[in-house]
Amino acid sequence: MADRFVYHCTLRWSDLDAYGHVNNSRFLTLYEEARVALMFAGGRAWGVGTLADGVVIRRHEVDYLRPVDYALGRATAAAAPTVRIELWVEEIRASRFTVAYELYDGDVLASTARSVLVPFDLGRRTPRRISDDERTFLLSYAAAGGSA
Repeated sequence: MADRFVYHCTLRWSDLDAYGHVNNSRFLTLYEEARVALMFAGGRAWGVGTLADGVVIRRHEVDYLRPVDYALGRATAAAAPTVRIELWVEEIRASRFTVAYELYDGDVLASTARSVLVPFDLGRRTPRRISDDERTFLLSYAAAGGSA
């Protein structure tokens, strides 16, 4: 497998449900935050800013393996707890790509997910093909044996 993109995400009080766990719907927000960091910061660091210009979600798939508690002795007045999200590109097609994720609560895998993304021309309001530069960037995070 190529390098994974690793993102440490601070949990927010608003992420919680009535039971003190991270709400199931907020997992998508956490995954989004990591994905945006990959495409905006990571892409621009590679000299590829076009993924930040327009990508839409075609599909999400999330598996919840265990609850993520907000505190568990980790939250202090000085620091909120964090989760670690590792993501990589699982598949690249001509006009879409799939990002896979793992969310860790400490060293424990709490959730896995996949998102199918489509590059999108916001001005024309139409999907577009992945450019050669985008493909090269995405391949740097591609899983070994995945479709590229």
